[in-house]
Amino acid sequence: MTKTAIRAAMLAAALATTTLSGCATAYYGAMEQFGYEKRDLLVARVMDVATAQEDAKEEFADALEAFRSVVAVDGGDLEKEYDKLSNSYDDANAKAEKVRGRIKDMKNVSRDLFTEWQKELDQYSDPKLRRASEDQLEATKDRYKVLVQKMDTAAESMDPVLAVFHDRVLFLKHNLNARAIASLGGETDTIESDVADLIAEMERSIAEADAFIQEMQGGAPVA
Repeated sequence: MTKTAIRAAMLAAALATTTLSGCATAYYGAMEQFGYEKRDLLVARVMDVATAQEDAKEEFADALEAFRSVVAVDGGDLEKEYDKLSNSYDDANAKAEKVRGRIKDMKNVSRDLFTEWQKELDQYSDPKLRRASEDQLEATKDRYKVLVQKMDTAAESMDPVLAVFHDRVLFLKHNLNARAIASLGGETDTIESDVADLIAEMERSIAEADAFIQEMQGGAPVA
């Protein structure tokens, strides 16, 4: 395994088992021992969000398929189909919570990175280098704002879709019969449209994350 791969594996393991809920100073200090600065951590957190959104996108698609299966039941095992829909909703909701948590972690790291970067501008003795670093900071902050807006929009788009699925699961829980299921059949197109819109928002957010990561990894180093 290459040195780069080892460092990447170490970072992934650390991020998987640590959060910023404890002492941020201790956390950053520990990560610096592995050679990771806040810039590296922000890139990793953005990757985490993109991965969580990919997972959520798949779960919402699975929930839609489960809904289709329920409303298409014709004399089959209603209880079994309901259980599939209920489990799919629970999985989608869990993935949505994970997305929100990853976005929160990313925002914490970005706040600390930008705060540190701003403070360290005063340490320059060369005004040209200071100005260049300050310009890079502002450009990175502007680029990051675009990323956050898309991520927040995608995350917010999950709520109405989850609400729709939750209502249908709850309705079927207390009305698990052919007539009740038939009454939901006409809503398939609307739900499909909602899920398609959500997936499109997530894909835009993921694409923005990929672009941000590429710029962070290929841009000028943090001062």
